[in-house]
Amino acid sequence: MGLPPGQVEARRWVTYAALGFPKVDLGSWRLEVCGLVERRLSLSYSDLLSMPQVRVRGGLHCVEGWSVSSVEWEGVRIRDLAEAAGVKPEARWLMFWSIEGYSAPVYLEDALAEDSIIALKLNGERLSYEHGFPARPIIPRVYAWKSVKWLKRLEFLRDYVDGYWEKRGYHERGRVWVEERRKK
Repeated sequence: MGLPPGQVEARRWVTYAALGFPKVDLGSWRLEVCGLVERRLSLSYSDLLSMPQVRVRGGLHCVEGWSVSSVEWEGVRIRDLAEAAGVKPEARWLMFWSIEGYSAPVYLEDALAEDSIIALKLNGERLSYEHGFPARPIIPRVYAWKSVKWLKRLEFLRDYVDGYWEKRGYHERGRVWVEERRKK
């Protein structure tokens, strides 16, 4: 498939933490699924590991023009979490929230795609702290700023709401293959 337009293969990972590196206490950490759902979910790391796991081979593409393409992510399909929570038909967006308050909205069609997951592993190993342990969304069709590290909540919404970078001019949807980098 190759690299998306405007991207070059990175020689190494670049690690970002827009709001700093939070403390993660795995003993008390929960992934909350809320908003426009029939059933709120509160899942521990063990709960997520016990769910069916899928592998997604593909890249992570930064809006700044670099990509890491030869990686394998492993985790739980977002659509499986949505089904378990009973997402209401009026939901159109999924807001991802981090432990430290960082947020990113993803158009629901992108979030529920077959290869969109909540990643728990990278290249067969548990996610490192720098890569967002314990969990982060991986949605290959959107830029990496939507891949919220240190994930704590999935909130299903009817209406679009800016996240951290969208408030600073980044595109609402952020699709990689059509270069939706900035708002018009």
